[in-house]
Amino acid sequence: MICKITRKKIKPFMSFGKMPIANGFLKKKYFKSEFLFKMEVGFTKEISLFQLNDHPAPRQMFNKNYPFFTSSSKYMVKHFKDYSKWIKKRYFKNVKNIIEIGSNDGSFLKNFKSKNINILGIEPSKNVANYAKKRGVNTINKFFTYKTAKQLKKYKSKTNVICAANAICHIPNLIDLIKGLDFLLNKKGVFIFEEPYLGSMYEKTSYDQIYDEHIFMFSVSSVKKIFSLFGFELIDVAPQITHGGSMRYVIARRGEYKVKKIVIQKLKYEKAKNIDNFKGCINFKKKCEKSKKLLNNRIKKIIKSGKNIAGYAATSKSTTILNYCGINYKHIDFICDTTKDKIGKFTPKSHIPIVNMDYYRNNIPDYTFLFAWNHKKEIFNKEKKILNKTKWIAHVNI
Repeated sequence: MICKITRKKIKPFMSFGKMPIANGFLKKKYFKSEFLFKMEVGFTKEISLFQLNDHPAPRQMFNKNYPFFTSSSKYMVKHFKDYSKWIKKRYFKNVKNIIEIGSNDGSFLKNFKSKNINILGIEPSKNVANYAKKRGVNTINKFFTYKTAKQLKKYKSKTNVICAANAICHIPNLIDLIKGLDFLLNKKGVFIFEEPYLGSMYEKTSYDQIYDEHIFMFSVSSVKKIFSLFGFELIDVAPQITHGGSMRYVIARRGEYKVKKIVIQKLKYEKAKNIDNFKGCINFKKKCEKSKKLLNNRIKKIIKSGKNIAGYAATSKSTTILNYCGINYKHIDFICDTTKDKIGKFTPKSHIPIVNMDYYRNNIPDYTFLFAWNHKKEIFNKEKKILNKTKWIAHVNI
């Protein structure tokens, strides 16, 4: 295994076995040709970086049929509105140009629309990018690379803010990404991004954060160390509750801003909790193995008692849970979802049928496996009428 930043050899410390593409929901006729890859994770001690060994090519994951639209979640729409307000309050002085990497359907970027500000979304999935354009959000359908950055000549050294949300962990070539940032940002420009947080994953044993799209699991320590190699500095962070626990990072050119106290505080916290070192990885592996055993025993007990189980939300995260734990259509009758493109298809590798919400509400199971556990509040509020008609379970505490 080769570290994607240092290019040095590292040993994988944990394997999840053969995994499919997390968002690769498919029809029955494609079962035999389903793509699988060996999913292992490793840790680069010098830069405290948790990363995948292998992953599918980006175009296999982000293409014209990408199934997730941010606007489908009221919770995420509100989060992005709050995120934009946070940026405007702290880092929006004399802003003329703002770019979002992995802009999805424009739900975040539209909060910055103004006749005095140039906004640009860069989105690799064609269907999602086209939808953003229809919503009036200036979007180009490309992967963000140094090559892409060089094509944006009017933004060269003139971009005030580049932002992202749950997108940077998807990009395997971070060095190329940073070259692109360096090309576009002006002297006082900032790069603001938020990603699932390694510390939260360790704390909750939420191993479902690990799947093909999440090539990296960042921490304050790793982000600080990576960007310092290229003349940048981590100046601010802000913990978030999204995705089961995320962290917002603010990067600037070295020496242009004062580093906030919270950065120092979080670095000390990560050292104390072994988030910045290999000991944390070993502890996490042990917790995952224990969690897997407990979940399998619980499901076996439910089935043995004659009760049935259905799933709620066919998420990317569910792909890791199901296939790591060996749970499939023999254990779970169906999974309900709101995304039209998923209905009538099956979950990757585990081949559980995906149904619409009406089917779920008309066929309420004895137990419901909440795969979208990080959206529990929103879901439970929506399902008030049937909340007590089924027992809710998950691989984490809910």
